[in-house]
Amino acid sequence: MTKPPLLKGFYTSSLGGMLVIRDNNALFSFVEGHKNAPYLLIDTEFLREQTYYPKLCLIQLAGPEDAAIVDVLAEGLEFDLLRPLLADEAIVKVFHAGRQDLEIFLNLYGFVPHPLFDTQVAAMVCGHGEQVAFDTLVRRIAGISLDKMSRFTDWARRPLSERQLDYALADVVHLRPVYLALAAKLKTLGREHWIESDLATLGDPGLYRIDPDRAWERLKVRSRDPAFLGRLQALAAWREREAQSRDLPRQHLLKDEQLQEIAANNPANAGQLSYARGISPQTAKGKLGQRILAALAEAQPLAVPRPPRRPESVSSANSGARSDLLRVLLRMAAERHGVAARLIASSSEVERLANCERDGLEVLIGWRAEVFGNDALALLDGRLALCSTKDEVKVLRQQDDGSWQERPAAGDLRPTRSDLRGSGEGPPRQTPPGRPGS
Repeated sequence: MTKPPLLKGFYTSSLGGMLVIRDNNALFSFVEGHKNAPYLLIDTEFLREQTYYPKLCLIQLAGPEDAAIVDVLAEGLEFDLLRPLLADEAIVKVFHAGRQDLEIFLNLYGFVPHPLFDTQVAAMVCGHGEQVAFDTLVRRIAGISLDKMSRFTDWARRPLSERQLDYALADVVHLRPVYLALAAKLKTLGREHWIESDLATLGDPGLYRIDPDRAWERLKVRSRDPAFLGRLQALAAWREREAQSRDLPRQHLLKDEQLQEIAANNPANAGQLSYARGISPQTAKGKLGQRILAALAEAQPLAVPRPPRRPESVSSANSGARSDLLRVLLRMAAERHGVAARLIASSSEVERLANCERDGLEVLIGWRAEVFGNDALALLDGRLALCSTKDEVKVLRQQDDGSWQERPAAGDLRPTRSDLRGSGEGPPRQTPPGRPGS
């Protein structure tokens, strides 16, 4: 690939061969130079402490050969010029723990970049555990320790120091070997399809769009009283819309505890509202107080469906014991296959299995069923058992003649040390396919 020319608006980093883009000419040149790239490594720096929506400050980008920072706060910069790269279906967009980055791009461009590859998700099926940090992956795979001293930088301040720019660029420069190693490992293990559903979830715009009328569901609520829940729903919806329209953190308007207290006490006027924690008489009489009271006045009782009843044949007294057994089996499956347990089955799915629910459980479908779900059903049906020896926990399976035999070992499928670090000679040299597994 021909590198874009060095134009006015570029800044050369000490990392070498990388650029900071501050004008439209430079951004256009970068986009043109990467139209045929098989992948694009992406990260962002943003602030969110004082706003509802993240305030984007930098976009870091890297292709197979070079990297750049887009200074989105530079005067006159039209970062919509980046849209063609992000919308190109032939370019894999690579992130690490990219949920917040993807939310930013959805807000900015109106779509989630696709196709996606998230190295944190991929790492969970390649033996690196749950929600592994980026610097941990870089150390394991590339053998490099990252400088994290600039982690808490105020990215909106200008000028940024060379050290701060190097820190930002490093997030995509070192994402390259991590991506190449994990993509190659997924292909070797035949596990590309294991992460498809999680990547599809990340790529769903609905994940990032909050329905104000459902904002109350994020709160930890114990009461199931319809009148209380209706008031809580109304207050949470008002707070969400107010926070969105004023671009303020929702907690700056009312904290979660205040919402629940007000919903429980149901004040009828400003005087009663002023008794709530953190609500002064002046606030209660002002615009904020009047809006709170108006939301309460519009509240309607909300009946929440109760969880499905456990089948009469299932003993509630033993559900806890069944959950414990399933968690042991899940941990064994995760260790045996080198996959994060949470990616195989969530805690709620384990609980539903323990209550003998079957419908709508992902753990009973596809690869999850192969590594855990089928064994879980056999355990619950009494066709599989766990036993402990001095050295290990074993899995026994009932045979057709009623006897029990230890399940044949299928080999340890966990990645080896050399697997975790690629070939041991750094990242693969070959150009990866446009999409992992293609």
